[in-house]
Amino acid sequence: MKQVTDKFGRPLRDLRISVTDKCQFRCSYCMPKEIFGDDYAFLPEEHLLSFDEIERLARIYADLGVKKLRITGGEPLMRKDLHELIARLNKIPGIEDIGMTTNALLLKKHGQKLYDAGLRRLNISLDAMDDELFGQINDRGIGTSRILENIDYAISLGFKIKVNMVVQKGLNDHEILPMARHFKNTPITLRFIEFMDVGNDNGWNFEKVVSKEDILDMLREEFTLEPVDPAYYGEVAKVYKHTDTDAHLGFITSVSENFCSTCTRARLSADGKFYGCLFATEGFDIKTLMREGISDETLEDILMGEWNKRDDQYSAIRHKITEEERKARRKIDMSYIGG
Repeated sequence: MKQVTDKFGRPLRDLRISVTDKCQFRCSYCMPKEIFGDDYAFLPEEHLLSFDEIERLARIYADLGVKKLRITGGEPLMRKDLHELIARLNKIPGIEDIGMTTNALLLKKHGQKLYDAGLRRLNISLDAMDDELFGQINDRGIGTSRILENIDYAISLGFKIKVNMVVQKGLNDHEILPMARHFKNTPITLRFIEFMDVGNDNGWNFEKVVSKEDILDMLREEFTLEPVDPAYYGEVAKVYKHTDTDAHLGFITSVSENFCSTCTRARLSADGKFYGCLFATEGFDIKTLMREGISDETLEDILMGEWNKRDDQYSAIRHKITEEERKARRKIDMSYIGG
C-alpha cells in the first residue's frame, strides 16, 4: 500500500462514493423543490458508475491508502441491489470500515440485506423531533415517527448509528434540546451539523448558522458534558460525552472551526468524477478514462497525481473571501456528491 499525501501533507484515508443523485426528500439545504422539481432530469442509469467500476476504483484507492468507505447519494437506498455492491466492497483488502449515509426511509426494506452483506454503520439524517416541522423540512410531509421506527429496526439488526441534525437558526434550532433528550439514553450518537454553503441553491448565509459554541451553551443549560479525544487522525466531529450516561454528542463545525488541515477524504460523484472537497467547483472525470480502456496501473498513477496536487481548503478561507466571491463560486451540489 502506498502512502499518498496532498500539497498540505494530508494523507488519503477515506473515500466517499455517491451511488445516485436521486432522493425522495426535498430538504432546502440539499435539494430544494424549487430546483429539483417533479420534472428535474436526474442522471440516466448509463451515466452512473456501475458496480464493477465502483469496485475497481475502491480497490485502486485502497492501494493508495484508503481504509474507510462511505456510501452516499442522493439517497443511496434508491440504487437498485445496493447490498450486492456492499458485499463486493467488503472483500477488498485494506478496507477496514464501510458506512452509509441515508434518510432511513427504506431501511426496513433493505436493512437486513445490507447487514448480511457486511454493512455495519449508518449515518441517518434527522433534523427535528417534531413531526410537522420535520415534514416541512423534508418538504414531503414525512414525519419523524417514520424515521424513528426505521432507526429502531436498524438497531435491532445490530447497526451502529449516528443521527445527523443540520441546524438552522430560526428554523429548527429550538429542536436541539428535544433531540438531545431523545437520544441521551440510546446507543446512538447525535451529531449537530453547522449549516453549510454546500452547492449553489440552499440560500445559505452566516446569519443562519448556529455555531458549535452556541449549541453547547444551550445543551449545558440542561446537560453536563465533557469533551472526548479524537478517535483517529482526521476525525471530523468534535465529540462530547454525557457524564451520567454512555451517550455521545458530536459537532460538525465546518463553519466555526474548520477541519481542512486534517481532511483525508476523496469523493466520487455518482457519474464518476473525483472531487477533493465537498465545496469543490470542478471534478476530474475518471469514468471516461475507465470506459476508454485505461489500465489499472495507469489509472492508479493518475489518481495518485490528482491527490498529490490537491490543495482544497474552502472552509479555511470562507471567512476571508467576500460575499461576492463566495456567491460567484459554482460549487458542486450535495445531492450529486454526497454529504
